[in-house]
Amino acid sequence: MSRRELLCDTAIQILAVEGGRGLTHRAIDREAGVPIGTTKNYFPTREAVLTACAGRMTSLHRAAVQRLRETTPPDISATDVAELYPALLRRAVADDPTQMLAMVELYLEAVRRPGVREALSGMVLANAEAAAALQQAAGLPSTVRDTGLLDAYFLGVAISLLALPAETLRTVGLDDPYALGIGVFSATAPSAGPSPERRSSGSG
Repeated sequence: MSRRELLCDTAIQILAVEGGRGLTHRAIDREAGVPIGTTKNYFPTREAVLTACAGRMTSLHRAAVQRLRETTPPDISATDVAELYPALLRRAVADDPTQMLAMVELYLEAVRRPGVREALSGMVLANAEAAAALQQAAGLPSTVRDTGLLDAYFLGVAISLLALPAETLRTVGLDDPYALGIGVFSATAPSAGPSPERRSSGSG
């Protein structure tokens, strides 16, 4: 891992744990274990740090999707693709929410910072294009518009699961991560056919 990647990964971790207010050059230096001033040499401004974080997350997402595509069987079905989304939701919320939390912070920063907005745009487009290619491999006529909407739904559901208490999630019907993962896919995938049989979140 390069020094630049180390600083970006550390900044992403700080964003997830401390939020935007905790992201300073000195905080990154301390957490990364590098001499004070190192981060500022690589990324002179706060916007440069945030833009680099968005770029790093884009690279990580593209690499993950590439690994997924390389291991995708040629006979993958729409049902197989649908089953990925509950797993992705569980990973994003329960297993390791670091990137999801950092992404939320980047979205907020992008409202006010054009450079972050541009970098975040690249990540969203890359995700949508990769998802569309995967769905097309499963025989679905999905477009980038379809998968872009899917990503937006997914982000909203993930934020709700991370932010709201369990009682509220039960009351508004957001307490079954498996059904939610299948639901966001079925709501946006054209000609997806019937959804796989709904299972409770307790079934794995």
